Amino acid sequence: MTASRYRYRYVGPEELRALARPGRGGRALRGPEDLREAEAGEVFTYVVDLDGVMRLAPRRSEHVVCAGGEPVLGAGEISFRPAGTGSWAVAEVGNLSTGYCPDLASWSAVATALDRAGIRRPDGFTEPVVFRWCPGCGQAQVVRDAHFVCVFCDADLPPEWNGGLTGSQ
Repeated sequence: MTASRYRYRYVGPEELRALARPGRGGRALRGPEDLREAEAGEVFTYVVDLDGVMRLAPRRSEHVVCAGGEPVLGAGEISFRPAGTGSWAVAEVGNLSTGYCPDLASWSAVATALDRAGIRRPDGFTEPVVFRWCPGCGQAQVVRDAHFVCVFCDADLPPEWNGGLTGSQ
């Protein structure tokens, strides 16, 4: 199974999930025409929905709202820059979403969504974030500087990603 086939479930606070409305997520990015010149450099919240379409919302939006409350193939933040007449490229892209905590392997789904939309992209996340769940206290963690130790209980964190999946499509 490839990483792009994993679905990440929402693991954040329930009060934020309650804000989501099915069918009313972020706007679809299906092609360069879906971006506007005024949005150059603007940072967006994004998700890759279960159909493989990237959806965008303003940066301060919750990922679960952008996803309409649904599981996703990827989530994070992204910005774009013009790349010639009518074309766009990714300026920066990461997987920072504490609501979904996607693994770095979610890049495959992000890359596929950008390729389908005809947006130039880097070869990987420009702003990668490593998430782990602590086996000791169950808290989600952002691993910094390859220090795989829980900030809450000092337990060792696993080297492999360990949570948030709902299985394959």
